[in-house]
Amino acid sequence: MKIIKNPKTIKSYIAEFLGISLGAFLAALSIQVFLYPNQLIDGGITGLSLIFSRLLGNQYLSYFLIGLNLPFIYLAYKQIRKGFVAYMLIAILLFAAFLSLLQNVPPFFGDTLEIIVIGGALLGSGVGLMIRNKACVDGTESLAIILNKKLGFSIGQIIFFINIFIFGAYGLIFQDWHIAVKSLFTYIVAFKTIDLVLSGFEEVKAVTLMTSNPKRIKELIIHELGLGLTIIPGIGGFSNKEKEILFIIVGRLDLAALKEIVLQEDPTAFMSIQNLHEVAYGKQIAKVSGKKIPSKRHYLLKAILGEVE
Repeated sequence: MKIIKNPKTIKSYIAEFLGISLGAFLAALSIQVFLYPNQLIDGGITGLSLIFSRLLGNQYLSYFLIGLNLPFIYLAYKQIRKGFVAYMLIAILLFAAFLSLLQNVPPFFGDTLEIIVIGGALLGSGVGLMIRNKACVDGTESLAIILNKKLGFSIGQIIFFINIFIFGAYGLIFQDWHIAVKSLFTYIVAFKTIDLVLSGFEEVKAVTLMTSNPKRIKELIIHELGLGLTIIPGIGGFSNKEKEILFIIVGRLDLAALKEIVLQEDPTAFMSIQNLHEVAYGKQIAKVSGKKIPSKRHYLLKAILGEVE
């Protein structure tokens, strides 16, 4: 069967380019205003570029960033996919350009905590925006993807190991472990900010619900809470009887209401609640019997809608 993909519009390409540009600007601003003047570094190729530029001069930072990334761009071209390389190249060039343009911006000198938190948050926001728009600005990420396929270690584990080596090398070269540790804290703040940019602040949960009255509870969940759900056929382990299992994706604010409604209707109901990193969904509008589902926080959270059409 031939799969036909919907072509991307020029508008979507422009939106991605603007997102990558804004992300590159924020990351460059963080480095030139907060990190470099205070002798802090980031992880990955950016961290190595900052080490070399501290040894040879800030004016070479952009060149180091591009030069050190070139082997990884080639690896990504050979091992991953051409589209990935195109976005990666755009992000690196924009990042390098903004690093040069912001070279003479006045630095921020303040309390160590202010530098770590503000600098790390700005850096994480910038990198997160680039990743959200399909761009990778650091060659170690492409290396991690390749090693993940060959060695089986997770991408996160590989990147963490590489960065520990870079921070350790920084401490050894300049004989200043305090700066290396501060850089590690800045990296942690940036890493957590990337998660917030990619996933948002809304905590989402996946609820697997088993009840003796699935039909009634399904109606309450759909009409009272305005949530979508999926009905999964199952068989009881002890009773060997057929059961309907309800699967619901719910926000943190609606979770308490969901538990209250379910347990009021069926005090013997069983709920398994799990954290979700992210929920992606289309722009479809759910309807029941030809009417839109009344929901207060509709389509932030969508599951596959079982019997709801």
